[in-house]
Amino acid sequence: MPKIVIVVNGSGGVGKDTLCSFAGEEYAAKSVSSIDPIKKLAAKCGWDGEKNDKSRRFLAELKRVCAEYNDLPTKYLMEKYKEFINSELCILFVHIREKNEIEKFKAGVGVRCVTLLVRRGEAEKGWNNDADGNVEDYDYDYYYNNDLPLPEAKDDFIKFLKKILAD
Repeated sequence: MPKIVIVVNGSGGVGKDTLCSFAGEEYAAKSVSSIDPIKKLAAKCGWDGEKNDKSRRFLAELKRVCAEYNDLPTKYLMEKYKEFINSELCILFVHIREKNEIEKFKAGVGVRCVTLLVRRGEAEKGWNNDADGNVEDYDYDYYYNNDLPLPEAKDDFIKFLKKILAD
């Protein structure tokens, strides 16, 4: 199977990580997020891992500042992408919220790279930060509605993923 990068986005709580885990049970896949290095910095500032509105706003602002200062989120993702290229993995899920950061990352990728927005009606809430609040402000290649009960969601997402891989 040829390698593919899937940039995943969606508001907090829509099930992105769960869906990527399902994919990892069927395919040689890995997930990385542009917020990962920011979380390490935030922990040094006292962030305790909470995912409440205040914490999400803090992480979003810290990420924005780091992106403007030295492009840390994209540099981190490009390192993970290079590791992926040199691995036996076939799918790399890359979690990015901001449309300009998505475009920056996609410009550096040399294999097929598609974008996916995950939605789930009741889980989508108006988070009080631009990163969460503007996820719909991008023209994605694929959209997945994660509205099924968990026992049915895995098979449905794998079927959806197979469509992406076949395109």
